[in-house]
Amino acid sequence: MLSVRKLAQAERRSFAAFLRELSDEDWQEPSLCAGWTVQDVIAHSLSFDDLAWPELLGRFGRARLSLAEVNAAGLADYSSWEPDQLITRMERCADPRGLTTAFGCRVALLDAMVHQQDIRRPLGRPRMIPNERLVPALSFARFAPPIGAHHRVVGLRFTATDVSWRRGIGSHICGNAEAIMMAIAGRTCVLDELSGPGVSVLRRRGLAS
Repeated sequence: MLSVRKLAQAERRSFAAFLRELSDEDWQEPSLCAGWTVQDVIAHSLSFDDLAWPELLGRFGRARLSLAEVNAAGLADYSSWEPDQLITRMERCADPRGLTTAFGCRVALLDAMVHQQDIRRPLGRPRMIPNERLVPALSFARFAPPIGAHHRVVGLRFTATDVSWRRGIGSHICGNAEAIMMAIAGRTCVLDELSGPGVSVLRRRGLAS
């Protein structure tokens, strides 16, 4: 069995390879992240890798612990970068560093997977995510501090229909594992792909977040 670090490296490499397929126009298309283009998502994905822990803590301090302001600062740092520069950086940063190594590199794995889907879905470029990567990312998503999922998933029970995975207690939600992961991450556009009485609960919580 591969370590989570190795799985994160594989996910990041596949992300970079996908970016090589995009046209110039694709980079300016909107993503699933409100207000962010494809290029913004990539810049955000890289914005924490170059920060040592003291620099990271300093950025959070200046932002008064506001994740939105921390993300905005990261985007500003990469605002002048061209797509090819961003791809090259992602290729060179396959090994997680800094904040992304938290929770045994699960932050790196989940972040790369969710943000790749944030781009692929609106561009109409689906993929089959390897189960060996998808299942550990999905399990971590319910508790992952960076996506603040706890308030969305408490009191809900999830069952994936395409992999052997079920978690939680409460109102039931079922569907494919990728859609469950994206819903847990707050992407309300995937809720129509899920079923069960818990979907309406998750929809209300997602719209309120």
